[in-house]
Amino acid sequence: MKAKEIRNLSAEEIKTKINDSREELMKLRFQQVTGQLTDTSRLRSLRREVARMETILAESARAAK
Repeated sequence: MKAKEIRNLSAEEIKTKINDSREELMKLRFQQVTGQLTDTSRLRSLRREVARMETILAESARAAK
């Protein structure tokens, strides 16, 4: 997701997307350990996506104060 798309979501939607992405990241880590993961670049992109969503969530929280 692009940052512009994330900013258009509500805080609750962002939180649910973060949780979903973290679950997917955990599954990908298990696949990597067992040797089943073929697309290792997905790990990096998913980590960055979670960080991007958390940053935007924190920015919006700071702006609301």
